Amino acid sequence: MKILFLGDVMGRAGRRAITERLPALRAEWKLDFVVVNGENATSGMGLSAAHAKTLLDAGADCLTLGDHAFDQKDMLAFAEQDARIVRPLNFSKNAPGKGARVFKTQTGKRVLVTQALGQVFMKRPFDDPFSALDQVLKTHPLGGMVQAIIVDIHCEATSEKMATGHWCDGRASLVVGTHTHVPTADAMILPGGTAYLSDAGMCGDYHSVIGMEKTEPMRRFITGMPKDRFTPANDEASLSGVYIETDDRTGHATRVQPIRVGGKLQPSVP
Repeated sequence: MKILFLGDVMGRAGRRAITERLPALRAEWKLDFVVVNGENATSGMGLSAAHAKTLLDAGADCLTLGDHAFDQKDMLAFAEQDARIVRPLNFSKNAPGKGARVFKTQTGKRVLVTQALGQVFMKRPFDDPFSALDQVLKTHPLGGMVQAIIVDIHCEATSEKMATGHWCDGRASLVVGTHTHVPTADAMILPGGTAYLSDAGMCGDYHSVIGMEKTEPMRRFITGMPKDRFTPANDEASLSGVYIETDDRTGHATRVQPIRVGGKLQPSVP
């Protein structure tokens, strides 16, 4: 299979980049399945139902969320109504929606998508992501019940992301980090056959401070005092993420390539 994962969509600029570029890329790269992390798509804080529909209509098969999963209150209902939404697996046990879902591609292949939140440096004490992922991976053997498994590990620390990659090696097709909005240069296939990237980056305007207009974040760094609200930057956005190819028989990755399209970053395409 040919699978594309796109990192955190950041505000209007990120949504615009998805709607303008993803349909053509899906056709050009002959993609079988597309996952988009949408947790910052609405004003940089969460994902509304309307914006979720926009991303899905543009060609995403599935949307993952993150620690801002329910900042937009209508997502509480939408996560239950639309099976294409995957919220964090180790969020509150009372949270709506599901943290792991199996999808069918147009050719009938089955793809499991799951997301876990890290614990290191995060503002809230989430449940252990390793045991949560272990349970899902044990009940969905790669190459058996499903032909591919995508793990979105949403956390601050690269060490925790790397540990998750090794924990899942051989049991997932891709482990990719989200949340910190900066693409890393460590795309690789681990010894067991799992593609790995510490952070997919964001789909947003990189002439910013991790997607936000520069003035207010810089003021807070320099003076230690807030004045205004953070506002997403709104110039041309880069699509940032990772592309993999998998062996349908084993589910293991055979190729991994960082993706950067448009905007201010140097391009990288399959």
